[in-house]
Amino acid sequence: MIKKKITKILVALDGTKNSNRGLEMAISIARQFGATVTGVFVINAQPSRSEFVGAGSASESAKKEIKKILEDAKVLAAQNGIVFKDKVLYGDAGYSITKMAHDKKHRFSLVVIGSRGRGAVRGLFLGSVSNHVVHTSKIPVLIVK
Repeated sequence: MIKKKITKILVALDGTKNSNRGLEMAISIARQFGATVTGVFVINAQPSRSEFVGAGSASESAKKEIKKILEDAKVLAAQNGIVFKDKVLYGDAGYSITKMAHDKKHRFSLVVIGSRGRGAVRGLFLGSVSNHVVHTSKIPVLIVK
């Protein structure tokens, strides 16, 4: 008998096809276990070289796109009877996702992430976000292609 129950799922979102597949998988798993889903979008916040643009700032068009991605995810979850929460973080995506996954306040049971997101070119040189999460997470990680 399986003793470990999935109660909270963290899914990384960035608007890509693999990210959307990850969301669909997270919703499917949540339906089977009666779990909730939290979608996280990480804005890459590198220190700014300009004194006029603060670190972690995002353009208005980027903010609108992020809001739409999270709203679409919330609608999809609601259509499937799943409670969905969203969170926007600033910083390195892999680090931020792992840090949120390990936060004792949330107690996530599973992390779901697309195999390649928007960091694909950077991932060729430094390792992808999903690679970072799978190697640093202490909770199970499901990578969706």
